Amino acid sequence: MCLGIPGRVVEVLDGYHDQVALVDVEGARRRVNIGLLEDDPARPGDWIVIHMGFAVEKTDEAGAKTALDGLRLLGRGEPT
Repeated sequence: MCLGIPGRVVEVLDGYHDQVALVDVEGARRRVNIGLLEDDPARPGDWIVIHMGFAVEKTDEAGAKTALDGLRLLGRGEPT
């Protein structure tokens, strides 16, 4: 099992062979490698699960909320 953090793709960045995206993770924008999702490429607006800087799967908004709730339960200090 891995610990993944959900984020929403803002844009796929030019110059990286469509393998790097700018992703919003709770208000912070991060560069994430989306190359592992080549069978179902991530596009702006998609929700993804990130582990160690790589998108490991696509999800939906409900799945992202569930993941965030789980992270909060693990002690991020935010109320659920």
